[in-house]
Amino acid sequence: MRRREFIKVIAGSAAWPLAALAEQDRVHRVAVLMGYAEDDPETKPRLLAFRQMLEKRGWPEGRNVRIETRFAQGGNYESLAEQLIATHPDVVLAHTTPVTSALQRASRDIPVVFVSVSDPIGSGFVATLARPGGNFTGVLNYEAGVVGKWLAMLKEIVPNLERVALVANPQTSPYEYFLRAAESAAASLGIKIVATPVAKESDIKQAIESFAAAPGGALLVSPDGTNVLHRDLIVALAARHKLPAVYPYRFFVTAGGLMSYETDPIAQFRLAGAYVDRVLRGDKPAELPVQAPTKFETTVNVKTAKALNLNVPPGLLVAADEVIE
Repeated sequence: MRRREFIKVIAGSAAWPLAALAEQDRVHRVAVLMGYAEDDPETKPRLLAFRQMLEKRGWPEGRNVRIETRFAQGGNYESLAEQLIATHPDVVLAHTTPVTSALQRASRDIPVVFVSVSDPIGSGFVATLARPGGNFTGVLNYEAGVVGKWLAMLKEIVPNLERVALVANPQTSPYEYFLRAAESAAASLGIKIVATPVAKESDIKQAIESFAAAPGGALLVSPDGTNVLHRDLIVALAARHKLPAVYPYRFFVTAGGLMSYETDPIAQFRLAGAYVDRVLRGDKPAELPVQAPTKFETTVNVKTAKALNLNVPPGLLVAADEVIE
C-alpha cells in the first residue's frame, strides 16, 4: 500500500506553444537506444513518459518528430549504436551505461542525452556534472553515496550483519564506483564487503550459492542491466538461501525481494525528454548540466521479511513509501 504520493518531477519551463513550431519545415529525428528488452514490463512506461514529455514540449510524434527505437538487452550495443548513428539523428536518448559507452564510440558529434547512468565522469561521458563539455549530458541515476543508504537499511533490519555481497556486472555497471563507495560506508557499520562480480545467469547462481555457504550475510544488488535481466533468479536465490537483500529498484521487491531504495525512473525519463527538447531547440549538451535525482522511494516487503524470520523495525516501516504485506 502506498504511504505517500509520489512527487512528480518535471524540469524546465512550461510546454512550448505549438504555434512556435510552425516555422520548422522538417521532421526532426530522435533515436532511442534502450538497455532493456522490448518486452520487459519496465520498458513501456519509461518510453511512454519520454514521449509524453516530448509531446508536452511541442513535439508530437508523427507531426514534427520521428522517434526510432532500438532495444539492446541482448548485449549487441555496438551494432545497434552504429545503426542508429548511421540514420543521422538530431539527438539520441541513451539508456544505461553500456549503451551510452557504445554511442560514445560510435559518434563524438551527435548530441546524446543519457538516462540511468550512475558515473558519467568516471565513464568518460562528461568532464564535470556542471559543465559536461562534449556532446553528452543527461540524468544521473545514482550518486555513489546511495550505497551508504542501502547498507544502512540492511544493518537496520539485520543488526548483527557481518558480510554483504555486492552483486554487479563490471561490464554493465560502474562496478568500481559502487565497490569503493560500499567499502567506505561499510567500515563505519562493521560490515565486510564481498566483491561479487557476475557476467551471466550461471555466474549469479554460483556466486550467491557460494556466498550463502557462510552465515551472517546479505546481498546488495547494484543497478545494472544484468541484475535487471535476471531479477527473478536473484530474488529466488535470496529466498532459497535466506539472504536479506536490498535492491536498487522497486520491481525487485514486487517480485518478492525484501526492500529497495530507488530513484523514480519515470521522472528520470521525463527529465531526459525535457533535455531532448532543449537540444532540438538548439541548446548544446556541453552546456546542459547533468541532472541529479532529488526524489527517492523506499519499498519494504513485509511478507518476505517474515519468510526470512526478520522483524522490520518500526522506523523502517514509517519511512517506507510502500509496504507490501
